[in-house]
Amino acid sequence: MKIEKIDAINYKNGTARDTKEKVVKDETVTLTINGNISRSLSAIEDSLKEFAVGYLFNENMVRSLEDIKKIEIDGPQINVEIDDTLLKTNETVLCSDSAGGWRSKIKEVKPVESDFQVDVHELINRIEELKDNAEIWQATGGTHVAGIVYNNQFIVKEDVSRHVAVDKVIGYGILNGFDLNHSYVIYSGRMPADMVIKMTRAGVPILASNAAPANSGYNIAKKGNITLVGFLRGQRCNIYNNQNRILF
Repeated sequence: MKIEKIDAINYKNGTARDTKEKVVKDETVTLTINGNISRSLSAIEDSLKEFAVGYLFNENMVRSLEDIKKIEIDGPQINVEIDDTLLKTNETVLCSDSAGGWRSKIKEVKPVESDFQVDVHELINRIEELKDNAEIWQATGGTHVAGIVYNNQFIVKEDVSRHVAVDKVIGYGILNGFDLNHSYVIYSGRMPADMVIKMTRAGVPILASNAAPANSGYNIAKKGNITLVGFLRGQRCNIYNNQNRILF
């Protein structure tokens, strides 16, 4: 079960009453890499294989599925074995989604070369479709939601962490043969550097959101040749950097 009911008091228009409120059920998920690198975070215990694959790519620990030797999942425990070549170089960046110190950890931004384009009306429709598919968010208001679009496939994942939600959809795309260079990610949340860098590492050329970019995210987008679409709400949006990927 991803949703639980808890006791609460609801206050509205001068009246307080006992009630049961739905909340998202999150767990402490631990990802252990090669037996000695451990990362614990709050997440929904769902699509953990996809999360692990997306995390490894998005943290620059692997460059291909062949670099991942084993993934074992036991409840909220994920154990992976990878080719540790990148771990031994200065190019590896651990925990770019950490709130502390990530700016000094982003050492390499490889530009994404892609001629992929998408119509602005598709993006407007997709952000509404994203909301419609956010079942846990609709019930609890307690999740972020992310989607990846490739050809006519639209895969949606939810999580209490926007980073984990994005890792899950990118991991799904990698595991299912999506050409990430001709895909885009659309999600709920701001677009700072720690989110945009995930796109450059995975090779996704477009990141779209209903929220705003940060200056740090815009700077990474410029270095990484990523198109950002922000304030995607109703019939409007702003496009930042390499705007020719968006067709009007």
